[in-house]
Amino acid sequence: MKIAIVTDWLVVYSGAEKVLEQMLKVYPEADLYSLIEFLPEDQRDFIQGKHVTTTFIQKLPFAKKKYRSYLPLMPLAIEQLDMSQYDVIISSSYAVAKGIITGPDQLHISYVHSPVRYAWDLQHQYLREAGLTKGIKSWIARYILHRIRMWDCRTANGVDDFIANSQFIGKRIWKVYRRHSDVIYPPVDIDNFQLKTKKKDFYLTASRMVPYKKMSLIVEAFSQMPDKKLYVIGDGPEYGKIKRMAGENVVLLGYQDAETLTHYMQNAKAFVFAAEEDFGITPVEAQACGTPVIAFGKGGVLETVRGIDSGKPTGIFYSEQTTGSLIGAVKEFEAKQALFNPQSCRENALPFSEQRFREEFRTYVEKKIEEKWPTKKLKLELNRMR
Repeated sequence: MKIAIVTDWLVVYSGAEKVLEQMLKVYPEADLYSLIEFLPEDQRDFIQGKHVTTTFIQKLPFAKKKYRSYLPLMPLAIEQLDMSQYDVIISSSYAVAKGIITGPDQLHISYVHSPVRYAWDLQHQYLREAGLTKGIKSWIARYILHRIRMWDCRTANGVDDFIANSQFIGKRIWKVYRRHSDVIYPPVDIDNFQLKTKKKDFYLTASRMVPYKKMSLIVEAFSQMPDKKLYVIGDGPEYGKIKRMAGENVVLLGYQDAETLTHYMQNAKAFVFAAEEDFGITPVEAQACGTPVIAFGKGGVLETVRGIDSGKPTGIFYSEQTTGSLIGAVKEFEAKQALFNPQSCRENALPFSEQRFREEFRTYVEKKIEEKWPTKKLKLELNRMR
């Protein structure tokens, strides 16, 4: 059997790439495809030295830094990838990867991190943050997003089976595509985030600095609490803006390697999270270190963090993406800090391990292979026995 794995783009090692890494460990023989591939040399290990087949966007001007500007061309680009030689195609999709063209004799399984965020329920937020609420550019952007929604719905018909990365995304898949999905939570490298029970007097946040991550909200809130120390790890388009608004109690560390991130996670009194995330790997990593989470109470984080009303809380939720709501949650956390046990946080993170993901993902794919081709399933098992 020939297997292909298709992802949206490869420019950094982050959450979706951690899922892809484990997929490649399950199926190391698979060929790898992507719209573009501009991975830094020090972040390429997870693709296991594989050649990445890319699209024409790879060669367009400024594609390395401005690839998101080519969103209108991405549906066309992904459809040019020739999948005809493969039996099984696995797409890891948060934009357009699920739109690859497959035939009736092929099995297409799509692991969906989210339907295209910009085009669906986050469209108006995206337009505001991009400054596209008025004028001719706004109407052009709205028309492009309208066309992408039409394309996104149509291409859902080419997917045989959907996997959602959380119950939250499962609801989005049903809302947008009217398709059932099975949930397999993303993998978290629990072993690299060891428990530490003694904490220091500072808070931590870490993320790519893009608008929907709401890093600016966290920095603004802590700048209004000068008696509380906040360390910020991450880089991205909003770094300059966030640096300008940071108070003296807020320390921006920029991009840091995994070892440094783990050190700060282990020592922080709490990890602060402000995004409405599809799943949210970093809150699970923080809990693996024994560190409780202060998070916006919407999205996948509700499935990975136990709130204050549970028997063994591992975090506190705030109800609005506003500085006032976050400040209130920090004050509540400090008033109830004795309720949070590092060991309980660690235990809550354990079910999200990489080994669990590989086992669930392999079992799921092979079940779908067996349903489509009972004889090929037998052949696959015989080959593994050899």
